[in-house]
Parts: sequence; structure tokens; C-alpha cells
Amino acid sequence: MPLRLIVGLGNPGEQYRNTRHNAGFMTLDLLADKMGACWKKDRHHRALVTGSSGVLLTKPQTFMNDSGECVGALSRYFKIAPAELLVVYDDIALPLGTLRLREGGSAGGHNGMKSIIAHLGTDRFPRLRVGIGSHGSGSLVGHVLGAFSPEQQETLQDALSRAVDGIGICLTRGFQAAANIVNRPQKKPEQSPQETDAQQTSPEKPKV
Repeated sequence: MPLRLIVGLGNPGEQYRNTRHNAGFMTLDLLADKMGACWKKDRHHRALVTGSSGVLLTKPQTFMNDSGECVGALSRYFKIAPAELLVVYDDIALPLGTLRLREGGSAGGHNGMKSIIAHLGTDRFPRLRVGIGSHGSGSLVGHVLGAFSPEQQETLQDALSRAVDGIGICLTRGFQAAANIVNRPQKKPEQSPQETDAQQTSPEKPKV
């Protein structure tokens, strides 16, 4: 089935803009720029939305743990089937620079995905995982809410660009064609180094 809804996961707010947990937001921002689309507030569904050619792009503004509230409501409102949805999100199980496009699967410990699966009642929907590297022996919260280092930016931007290209292929040539390209191993994916001082605080701390 063709995609009708593409969701990028992250935490709203300027303090989280460049954090690892916002890799989904980063991908959707790059995709929207490529489409020449501008974000608009959808207060009813608690989201930023835009779109082009019948495809709705969405960044939930509910904080990560409650992403399913937005995704479930939009899916019901527009009568979008799970197979017509693509969720883009960060994954600590993948090295920085690695992408994985799959048609379904478990949440893998990602709370945003747990919320979406709970609200949709199924885990059979496409997802694109963007590797951010492991937190090692450091704090998981500090890792995912920490910013990418300057040394990681080139690898990150390359991965985001490939993610957007993969989504474009998915829209024009289908899921399998995109998966064949996106899931192709990179020669030397960079492992994200542990950053123990990256933990950030805010008046309203998101759940991860």
C-alpha cells in the first residue's frame, strides 16, 4: 500500500532540537525542506504537520512517551491503515550512520514506538530506524538527550540525507525497492562514543 502518513519522533522544544532522540524530527525537517513544504500547528492532534502530493508529514508535539496519542488520532481521523504509515525514529542498537527500513516488529525498548503500538493495536507498520550509537556503560537518558558531537555531524548528516532519499524511493518505487537500498551496509559506520556529560535538564523533562 502507498504511504499516506510519515511520522518523525522526537521531543518538542528548542532545548531538544539537536539531541540524539530527535533524529526522527531531523529527518522529517530535511524531508519537508526537500519537498518545499512548511510546518503548521495542528492543535487538535497536538502535532506539527505539512504535506505534499497526498502524503502527510507529522512531528508529534506530545513528548516521546506519548507519541501514540497523536499518531493514533491522525490515523483514525484520516482513516489511514497501519500499512500506510511510516515512523522514523532513533535507535541506540544501531551504530551512528546505519539505517534500517522494516515492515514491522517490536518497539525494541523505544518508548515512542511502544506508545504508537499501544494506540494502533499492532506492530505491523513500516518504520525507518536511524542509528545513534550505544550509550555503553553511561546513562541512557543522558545519551539520548545529549547532542551529537561536532565530530559526528558529517556521519549524521549523511545518514539523514540517505534516510530522506530512502523515503523518496519508498514513495515513488515502493517499500522493497527502498529497503534494498537503505538497508545496504555502509563501509565504515561510525560508532557513537559515550558522552557522560551530555545530560540536559528542562522545566518539563520528557520521558524517554
